[in-house]
Amino acid sequence: MADDGGSVDSLLPAVYQELRRLAASYLRREKPGQTLQPTALVNEAYLRLLKDRPDRWQNRAHFCAIAAHSMRQILIERARARHALKRGGVRARVTLDEGLVAGGERSIDLVALDEALDRLAQLDPEQARLIELRFFGGLTIEETADAMNISPATVKRHWTVARAWLARELGAS
Repeated sequence: MADDGGSVDSLLPAVYQELRRLAASYLRREKPGQTLQPTALVNEAYLRLLKDRPDRWQNRAHFCAIAAHSMRQILIERARARHALKRGGVRARVTLDEGLVAGGERSIDLVALDEALDRLAQLDPEQARLIELRFFGGLTIEETADAMNISPATVKRHWTVARAWLARELGAS
């Protein structure tokens, strides 16, 4: 890692509580009935990170973003498996606002959000990455700017536009 000088083994204990807080926040927003615990989600993400190349992580914020992406993928895979079992049901609307980033109590249809992020990535990969870093990674404006090598003002502008696009996209589904 460029500026933190560590491997995943030395970095994980330093960011474990932050990742566990993010995992707990994600799981609070899940629909009732899910059984995954925050510690299990972090541990599963850790196992995926062990398969990754630690030399590509630029700093702590970048590592947290990659870990958050892993947690997102785990939750989406579980949600898809549940949907495959049910084969139907109405998807809940999602509002991306600062309250949700801070850990609001509303449940989220992660499959719908993931599909919308995939569509956004086709239109504007930078905005999709920004949403992933801010929403799933829990990064601040400044940490996101650092991870993306852009200014905080640009992050704020893109965050506003991307949130509006996703809100419209998810409201239409």
